[in-house]
Amino acid sequence: MAKESMKARELKRARMVAKYAAKRAELKAKGDWEGLQKLPKNSSPVRLHNRCKLTGRPKGYMRQFGVSRINFREMAHKGLIPGITKASW
Repeated sequence: MAKESMKARELKRARMVAKYAAKRAELKAKGDWEGLQKLPKNSSPVRLHNRCKLTGRPKGYMRQFGVSRINFREMAHKGLIPGITKASW
């Protein structure tokens, strides 16, 4: 389980990216690179990192489901994800 501070930091970055998205697009369209550099670092979408919605785990993230591989496996075994079954032959 990730620290609560890491989850909060990632959430803060996501909010900042959304806040500055229009201004960033406008500056890029004008080619004003100096103006872009004056924006906060965390307003860049590149600084976002995918994290598991349940635990906050940064690695092993499955984009299609929004959870880590570990939680995905547990949920699939319990039948919580529709259409996903464990293969057996």
